[in-house]
Amino acid sequence: MRVLLIGANGYLGRFVADRLLADPAVQLTALGRGDDADVRFDLASGSPGALTRFLDAVHPGVVINCAGATRGGARELTRHNTVAVATVCEALRRSGCGARLVQIGCGAEYGPSQPGSSTAEDAVPRPGGPYGVSKLAATELVLGSGLDAVVLRVFSPAGPGTPAGSPLGRLAEALRRAMQSGDGELKLGGLGVQRDFIDVRDVARAVHAASLSAAQGVINIGSGRAVRLRDAAAVLARVAGYGGTLHELDGPPGPMRSAIGHPRTEAEHGAPVAYPYPDGCGSWQQADVRTARDRLGWRPRINLEESLADIWMEAACRI
Repeated sequence: MRVLLIGANGYLGRFVADRLLADPAVQLTALGRGDDADVRFDLASGSPGALTRFLDAVHPGVVINCAGATRGGARELTRHNTVAVATVCEALRRSGCGARLVQIGCGAEYGPSQPGSSTAEDAVPRPGGPYGVSKLAATELVLGSGLDAVVLRVFSPAGPGTPAGSPLGRLAEALRRAMQSGDGELKLGGLGVQRDFIDVRDVARAVHAASLSAAQGVINIGSGRAVRLRDAAAVLARVAGYGGTLHELDGPPGPMRSAIGHPRTEAEHGAPVAYPYPDGCGSWQQADVRTARDRLGWRPRINLEESLADIWMEAACRI
């Protein structure tokens, strides 16, 4: 099976590439903006016609799109998350390869949900920020394209490779700095949010399964369990061997409070570390993952403690 992987050097894409390369039946070609891609192509600025010519030459059976942006202004997010997907869909429509498309979506497309509830694929999406809006627009483009396509809505990925600027990455960095400086007390704010964390290696398994299946439409990929961020912080502290005290200081952050992972000035020393969760999903998010089980034969295998231990291992290497 010939597979074209777009975004192989990204956070999720690296693990998807590893998973596919371990399958002897897969012939993998990586397309991206970096020098180490097999083919250099920028979806946000490249033309559908140029991509069509490449598809006709390579003739993949599956195209997996892991590319996109998680940060930036509305214009940048739209360019990399929506316009780029429009280019992929149009190129596939023009091409004679007949490839199946596996698009990586995200739980932020749903927006805030009712505490205690599990969000199923038939929920009405109400994204709470520009990132979720840009990803939802991409999903709608895929679903309306007429292609053989599936969108995997990945909830909150965790595990090795977690970006240092992400919420869990910044928690690990705050712990690293506290241990490096010998601080016996770490003040954290905004840990009341609850998210459905899923290990990136389990995400890669889901992408592999989706590429081999005939499933179409939207499929949630998550653990099916919401975890409070303060509990994740406690697990991180335990696996890190941090002997100090975690002080949670709730309430909205003040304008002078710094973010997790950033050093505080002497004037800010007594202030809590602000910790805004950036996905626009409010205080609660939990995936209903029955569709992934039923249509992909997929279940998560890696628990959150293992994911957090891997995040800490990478943070500790920076000491």
